[in-house]
Amino acid sequence: MTELHAAPGNPGIGALATLHAVDQLDGAAVADLARTLGADLVVVGPEAPLVAGVADAVREAGIPVFGPSGAAARLEGSKAFAKEVMAAAGVPTAAPRVATTVEQAVAAIDELGAPHVVKEDGLAAGKGVVVTDDRAAAIEHARACLAKEGGAVVVEEYLDGPEVSLFVLSDGVDVVPLVPAQDFKRALDDDQGPNTGGMGAYTPLPWAPEGLVDEVLDTVARPTVAEMARRGTPFVGVLYCGLALTSTGVRVVEFNARFGDPETQVVLARLRTPLGGVLLAAATGGLGALPPLEWSDEAAVTVVVASQGYPAAPRTGDVIDGLAAADEVPHVHVLHAGTALDDEDRVVSAGGRVLSVTATGTDLADARAAAYAGVALITLDGAQHRTDIALKAASA
Repeated sequence: MTELHAAPGNPGIGALATLHAVDQLDGAAVADLARTLGADLVVVGPEAPLVAGVADAVREAGIPVFGPSGAAARLEGSKAFAKEVMAAAGVPTAAPRVATTVEQAVAAIDELGAPHVVKEDGLAAGKGVVVTDDRAAAIEHARACLAKEGGAVVVEEYLDGPEVSLFVLSDGVDVVPLVPAQDFKRALDDDQGPNTGGMGAYTPLPWAPEGLVDEVLDTVARPTVAEMARRGTPFVGVLYCGLALTSTGVRVVEFNARFGDPETQVVLARLRTPLGGVLLAAATGGLGALPPLEWSDEAAVTVVVASQGYPAAPRTGDVIDGLAAADEVPHVHVLHAGTALDDEDRVVSAGGRVLSVTATGTDLADARAAAYAGVALITLDGAQHRTDIALKAASA
């Protein structure tokens, strides 16, 4: 018998799992819960618990865990550290300048020129990056990041070309890729508006060059995993490779140390191999013995429904209706992100990105039509979503 437990969870996963009111940043509490449940595998999902070392506490309890140690999670927790690792491993990426003062940041912004790319060094829930032609806006973002305790920024050269997301599973030695996807970072249609944590995604990528996955494994994933092992901090979990396909080749835009949202929704919608066994193999050093993963030939599209004011000042507490109706659309699944139950047991918004409406289809056009049919049935006061997710690829 298989059981699924989540801490703290939300109303969406609560329909499938038993929820536990445990602080996800408290490694000892998470490890105690896993011991009490007799868990065979713990998956540490979000970046904050990973950087806080929750996976370490679970490992010390002798329980298999999918998720890097706090030391290895610095690949996401510090962009400056990630650049250092990439340089040591010979991984192609944008040329960086690390700044700890406003004066250093301004000098880097002027040196590298527009478009300006300024990234908060630490965790920022996908909203710590500004890409702009406006020098003053770039400097203001750097100033705001540096004003935080221990603040630092990474100023980078701008990378041209389309972006691709590739998740690579690692057991510290071997790596197994998932299928590539593309997400949409800007809040508004036609890639306008501020950067967000992601407003939608799709897979497959009909325009991606042949051999892309093998190239990323050879030039990015394997060298990075090897460098982390050399440092005595083996990377066990999923390495998210955010990539730009530039005019001079593949370049790393960023690393994450966990499944990224919203690309995970579409990638896993196509996975036919049971996920739990694959994650357990990664947690226990067995990826190299796995048979190749099996994938559906279908396409998948996800559209994020965000709350009013996202990403700057998301409003919460609004009632969400139409969830059941959207779920009844053929091939559509509504996945919860920022949701909660109010005192009347109604599902309400509890964050910026509230829902991901994910659909599969015979091709991108079919999947896209189904996803938007689901979105149309959901009501949330002030909600916003992009209307052009996968539009160009589906129309090609």
